Amino acid sequence: MPPIRKRARKARKRSLTHLDARGQAQMVDVGEKPVTAREAVAGVEVHMQVATLRLLRSGASKKGDVLAVARVAGIQAAKRTPELIPLCHAIALTRCEVSFVAQPRRGVLVIETRVRASDRTGAEMEALTAAAVAALTVYDMLKAVDRGMTIRELALLEKRGGRRGEYRRSGR
Repeated sequence: MPPIRKRARKARKRSLTHLDARGQAQMVDVGEKPVTAREAVAGVEVHMQVATLRLLRSGASKKGDVLAVARVAGIQAAKRTPELIPLCHAIALTRCEVSFVAQPRRGVLVIETRVRASDRTGAEMEALTAAAVAALTVYDMLKAVDRGMTIRELALLEKRGGRRGEYRRSGR
């Protein structure tokens, strides 16, 4: 095998654990890792017209309590993450919180999710999936009044636990 190919394969093996030596997708074996407490926080912004955010906050949407439904959708999504993300492990979730902060002047709803688990692998994907689905639920429930909404800045904000320890997104 040419040296360049060997180096590329070594680099891929080191950095992309969901690929085997031939570059094919695989589920990572976490069986030998210890069970530890894990926590992940994700966030996303839903940008909308100021009047739409006012409607959301008033609770007068024709579809009902948008935030209550989005909270339940986010929690449900965290629990079903391995069904949606093909190589994601099912983990033992112990908590999932979905919170909302309105920024009325900007027409922005900030959604933050916090997921806790005791397992062999992290909870980042569950937190991100919860945030994304909560945002999509807000969009779905308000699209009749504001089709111009956008979902932006989905990101992992923090994580704790596991071999790599803590992560905190810069600017946080």
